[in-house]
Amino acid sequence: MKKIILCTLILTALYSCKKEEQKIEDTDVSVSVSVTDHAAPAADATSKELSPEDLGKYLAQKNDTLYVTNFFATWCGPCIREIPHFKNKMEELKGKPVKFTFINLDDKSEWNSAVKKFAQENNLASNIILLDGQKLDPTFFTTNFKQWDGGSIPFTYMRKGDKTDEYLGMMTEEILNSKVEALLK
Repeated sequence: MKKIILCTLILTALYSCKKEEQKIEDTDVSVSVSVTDHAAPAADATSKELSPEDLGKYLAQKNDTLYVTNFFATWCGPCIREIPHFKNKMEELKGKPVKFTFINLDDKSEWNSAVKKFAQENNLASNIILLDGQKLDPTFFTTNFKQWDGGSIPFTYMRKGDKTDEYLGMMTEEILNSKVEALLK
């Protein structure tokens, strides 16, 4: 029963975000992410599905790489408006030990249409991880985050070694730059 209530709350919060689409220029950046063998139903050849458990392991990595992980949906206006800031930062930091990953929270039925189109238009397919919100439970949020309960997006989580940063809401380019610079020091 708790899972049903949580999923309903998450979906309600996510759908409260206004649907918008915006085209963004292409950049060629790739990220290496360990994924399990269960690929998604081909939202794109390089977009993969991760289980909540595997995503938790990815988020917990502690090394000299800065991991910038953004949770978004293609129908979320603020999510789409902040993507150009991430793409600019990705281009600026190309070749440095920084990995940008976008965790897509669209409904699974949208993976082969809206998500695939978004990934192709923005040249981000290799940076997108598909996450089935139906598989999330409250422990996923309490285990992995200090402040995010899954109630709204966009949400950005950054980790470098033992240092972490969480940001709930749309990031401006200035905020993103300052948070990334602080963690790279």
